[in-house]
Amino acid sequence: MSTPPPSLRVGAYAVCVRDGAVLLARLIGSDWTLPGGGLDHGEDPRDGAIREVEEETGYRVELRQLLTVESFRWMLDRPGGPVDHQAICVIYTAEVVGGELRDEIGGSTDTAAWVRLEDVPDLSRGGLVDVGLAVAGYLPASGDGAVG
Repeated sequence: MSTPPPSLRVGAYAVCVRDGAVLLARLIGSDWTLPGGGLDHGEDPRDGAIREVEEETGYRVELRQLLTVESFRWMLDRPGGPVDHQAICVIYTAEVVGGELRDEIGGSTDTAAWVRLEDVPDLSRGGLVDVGLAVAGYLPASGDGAVG
């Protein structure tokens, strides 16, 4: 049996909390996640986080603090066979400074919303949400290890 080929993706994400709610984006047909995503080649992670939040939510943000850099690894099913995928996630806190909430069109997410912190445990969500909120001091870490 051959070894699955490796795949690496570096992304930047933002934890935006205001008035007891966190800004989340829902992956198309899937789980809720922090707004953010993959970096373009040569893109600074700070610039990538700002760009991705605006693409997915309509908001302009200013980054406040680097929270953590996390690594997740799992097997992806692809048409040509499984891929050994690793995601490196750079997570910042951010504050909304402009724009209006809207859903992304033509991207990887279909809905953006403010979710009350007390409602987060009941969401279908990737581990990135729990990691980000835990490191930011809002929730205990309880993620399942999936980036989503």
